[in-house]
Amino acid sequence: MASKGNVVVVDAAKEKVVLSKEQIDKLLHQFLDGFESPPRAPVFHSPSEHGLEYEDVTFLATDGTPLDAWFIPANGSNKVVIANHPLGFSRTGMPTQFDPYHAAWAATGNDFEVDLVPDYKILHDAGYNVFTYDLRNHGLSSAGDGGVVNHGVTEKSDVVGSLHYIRTRPDTKDMIIGLFSRCFGGVSTLAAMAAFPKEFDDVRCLVTCQPISPSYIAKRRLGVLGISDHLDDFNQLLRLRTSVGLERRVPQEWAKSVRIPTFLYQVHDDILTEPEDVQAMYDNIPVAEKKLQWIEGTKARWDGYREFQRRPTPMLEWFNKYMA
Repeated sequence: MASKGNVVVVDAAKEKVVLSKEQIDKLLHQFLDGFESPPRAPVFHSPSEHGLEYEDVTFLATDGTPLDAWFIPANGSNKVVIANHPLGFSRTGMPTQFDPYHAAWAATGNDFEVDLVPDYKILHDAGYNVFTYDLRNHGLSSAGDGGVVNHGVTEKSDVVGSLHYIRTRPDTKDMIIGLFSRCFGGVSTLAAMAAFPKEFDDVRCLVTCQPISPSYIAKRRLGVLGISDHLDDFNQLLRLRTSVGLERRVPQEWAKSVRIPTFLYQVHDDILTEPEDVQAMYDNIPVAEKKLQWIEGTKARWDGYREFQRRPTPMLEWFNKYMA
């Protein structure tokens, strides 16, 4: 890619595409809009679709932000898994077959629905109570931080708030706790572990699906737009919009604070990141009880989110081993 005055020449599909400075600025701002404030995915499904009883719950993050949740009881069980969701999703996933979600993600091959409710059915049937919630600015939860996403920097309060809720609810306060944190939810969990380590002293284990460093996904998505060498420009706009630049959104560093058995899994050829990102997180976790599982044969990140439904045995074995 070469600069020529007010234009940038991009080699796309072996053809020269010339973008003006104004076109580049427009693309950067359009991407920033979705990056810092993605469209809220609806709570599109219900546990009742799978024959599960559940309770609608509202609880508070530690900074006072109200969050919407479900508690799905498993009668006779003294174990609870707290589950959270990926970026732009709700606790029920994302109906990516419909716009605006389809328009946002189809170019990356992630154009099919992810329904997360079957995950809760699998956990319930395996003997776990399930507590699942919408992170701030997602689903039916309240807005926080001016409505912008900070990739764990502020959302860590949601993770700790979910632990406080389970520890103070009369019927769950003595339960064994495990965490099932996916993507954005996983990054927020790592941030919470770094900021509030004592909050995790009684948490038995973590299963985390595709945690990702925002700098990686930003560069990849800018590449889809043909402006991958404008990451610094994008970061400057991000700081101006949210006060929190990519240099503060650092799950690889937060992973150094993990102190519980941790299972990570990730689509190896995920078009939205590089394997080295989650590998670095795994390498930085300073405990012996850890595992990294790669998902092969696909480039679609969404396939990683559906892996638990397709092949849940390794994750359930992790929960069973450390929550016994």
